[in-house]
Amino acid sequence: MALHEDKQCPRCQRLFECKSGSITLCHCSETRLPGDILEALRLRYDDCLCPVCLQQIQATMTTVEV
Repeated sequence: MALHEDKQCPRCQRLFECKSGSITLCHCSETRLPGDILEALRLRYDDCLCPVCLQQIQATMTTVEV
């Protein structure tokens, strides 16, 4: 298996470099999402999401309404 792979995000169609072969270098290892959100993403998308989409999803999860 290749350490890095070019992929197309299933959410936004952007091209990005997936580093699942060296997971500690991959953008997804830096993104923290609750387990229920991760499960929903796994059910909805059949492949990795790009860094932009993961950051957008994470931002909506950390928005505090006052």
